[in-house]
Amino acid sequence: MSAQRGNRGQLVRVALVGYTNAGKSTLMNVLSKSKVFAENKLFATLDTTVRKVVIGNLPLLLTDTVGFIRKLPKQLMESFKSTLDEVREADLLIHVLDISHPNFEDHYRVVNETLSEIDKTEKPTLVVFNKIDAYLPPEYELEDPDGLSSLEALQKTWMSKLGPEKVIFISAKSKENMEELRNTIYKEVQEIFKVRYPYNNFLY
Repeated sequence: MSAQRGNRGQLVRVALVGYTNAGKSTLMNVLSKSKVFAENKLFATLDTTVRKVVIGNLPLLLTDTVGFIRKLPKQLMESFKSTLDEVREADLLIHVLDISHPNFEDHYRVVNETLSEIDKTEKPTLVVFNKIDAYLPPEYELEDPDGLSSLEALQKTWMSKLGPEKVIFISAKSKENMEELRNTIYKEVQEIFKVRYPYNNFLY
């Protein structure tokens, strides 16, 4: 894995991170137009997968990583080490959350704590709330469930205001709002290219 990372040249590296079963592999398939194994169960992904993706005129390397959890079983530690290396070397992180899970707020905290432990470097991060097609609002907001679970309503909640991180609501399964996600990734990668290759202005 180390040799492979060294042979990838200077392409911008984007890593999908998140709690296990958040939908990272499904999102990987949509963005890369490939077929990475994706199943609705814990640890469907047991190793990192890297694909070259081109959005607009910008190429990038997209990595699907092992899902985070609170206490990682010993038998998964070796697989998780490659995920840690990919996270450390990534230029951009896409933190994928399953918004339909009742404990998604806790998952958000666990992943952020793990990220801060393995890499102290400040990286640009996109927070992607996935599975909006399966989202149900809390019981106290059920007066208008169709309206509250809509994309427009979600974009007005506290979840869309997470400080410096950019937030996008999508469904990788139904491909809802994927165009906004692609455009946002494009802009973030473009900014990284500008810093890395200040004289290659054909990219921007």
